[in-house]
Amino acid sequence: METLALILAGGKGSRLDLLTTKRSKPALPFAGKYRIIDFALSNCSQSGIYDIAILTQYLPLSLNEHIASGKPWDLDRYNSGVTLLQPHSEWYTGTADAVLKNIEFVAKKKPKYVLILSGDHIYKMDYRKMINLHESNKSKLTIACQEVPLEDVSRFGIMTINEKNQIIEFKEKPKTSTSNLASMGIYLFDLDVLKDAVEHIKHEDLDFGKHIIPYLIETLKNEVYAYKFQGYWQDVGTYDSYLETNLDMIKSYTKLDLYDPTWKVFTKSEERPPVKIIGNGKVIDSLVSNGCIIEGTVINSVLSPGVRVGKGTVIKNSVIMNDTIISENVEIDQTIIDKHVVIGHGTKIGITDNFTPNKNRPDLLSSGITVIEKSSIIPSNMNIGKNVRIHKTAEFTSKIIPSGSTL
Repeated sequence: METLALILAGGKGSRLDLLTTKRSKPALPFAGKYRIIDFALSNCSQSGIYDIAILTQYLPLSLNEHIASGKPWDLDRYNSGVTLLQPHSEWYTGTADAVLKNIEFVAKKKPKYVLILSGDHIYKMDYRKMINLHESNKSKLTIACQEVPLEDVSRFGIMTINEKNQIIEFKEKPKTSTSNLASMGIYLFDLDVLKDAVEHIKHEDLDFGKHIIPYLIETLKNEVYAYKFQGYWQDVGTYDSYLETNLDMIKSYTKLDLYDPTWKVFTKSEERPPVKIIGNGKVIDSLVSNGCIIEGTVINSVLSPGVRVGKGTVIKNSVIMNDTIISENVEIDQTIIDKHVVIGHGTKIGITDNFTPNKNRPDLLSSGITVIEKSSIIPSNMNIGKNVRIHKTAEFTSKIIPSGSTL
């Protein structure tokens, strides 16, 4: 076996707040019918990498059920496939610690290379190009990277390279930097280099960006290279990026083409009837998944399978997840609604010019997005503002929920 892929899918996704209380971030629905982890799995399958281990941790049930045998990604093979690895006695304390705690599994597989991937990014990549570059450079570690705006460098591991694309410096989330070349969290290691590094460095929260990469740049000198990736890549780690990236998929042109027959995104599909648009029902510039029934109007929005939209209802700029029922004469704008939610008739959500940030979590909600947790029931004739967080346990004592509230 040439390459073993390890997909790190144990992230808590705390900035996604209500959307990740019952699921890990890689299991979060995306673009209607997909889950976020589908992109890494599909990239592996189409890159000819069929031996994959997924390192789960927080709330893995939804992810485990989705992946199962790996059949949708052609990973249910006789002598290879997908393995789900969960912590045994102690939880993972860092990205590299997750690999260290499974290093016996990795070594037993005896791959030539180990490809470390994040399970919570949206992108398409042929990993064979990165592997070929790794081999031609005689590299020990190759890191995929992409340029980001200078004002965003504090969100990423930032590297400095020389004219040969050798990495000469790496800083994890610097406040400022003259370089804007960001690590994508995609690492290709020679097996012995990975094994030696994670076993040699002793740290309670062993992390690739903080510990492993700086150590290898120092010790390996000119054998750590950058692989510059030019395609679409997005970390949907916040409410803003999650909604924006979903709505990006609606545009007539996007760098990530879900309809490209040469590089498909595979997923575990549910058997549902076709979309039904009834009477005056209307869909404009939207993604609507199988099983949806639409009697109202859907504009610039993403609907997952089984969503029902009642007569006279207007939905704009929103993401509505599986089997949510939206009654008649409802107005919704700039809202993320999780699965199995019921919205009573005549309710308005996000229909206001009041952008007061969420009082409990202004760091999460300030741009106008309202979020409703899975299995919530919203009474009829409510008026809910912007930047509102609604838990499924919410008690509605008033028909008016001002912008910035948390219930």
